[in-house]
Amino acid sequence: MSELVSSVTARRRFQTTLLTLFSLAATLLAMVGLYGLMAYSVRQRTGEIGIRVALGSSKGRVMQLILREGLRLFGIGLLIGLAVTLLSTRLLTGFLYGVPALDPVTFALVPVLLLAATIVACLIPSFRAAAIDPIEALRHE
Repeated sequence: MSELVSSVTARRRFQTTLLTLFSLAATLLAMVGLYGLMAYSVRQRTGEIGIRVALGSSKGRVMQLILREGLRLFGIGLLIGLAVTLLSTRLLTGFLYGVPALDPVTFALVPVLLLAATIVACLIPSFRAAAIDPIEALRHE
């Protein structure tokens, strides 16, 4: 009996595994892309950040500035993603097995995981921004 159940559910298990791998790859690519965007933004704003530090801004405030920018991008992406998800639930219903199309756990857990990924992706550029020497930043320009 267990072999029969296993053979019947094999296709769904494969699809679920494949979907999980693709979603992990997409999350990793999103984190790398956000990191690259934030690192580029910090590099472009080196002079501005140097002036802020020279005028007395603390390292915490500089880090907060960079994290806020990343979280703003996260919020915009989250709103667009949720809107597209809500519009495409009928299409995705055929791919879901044992999960309702509007699963509240999924709609709560995924944004939390993406928020954590966003914070991790923004931490390195924010540490670099906080470590900018104002004299070197002003010479850079």
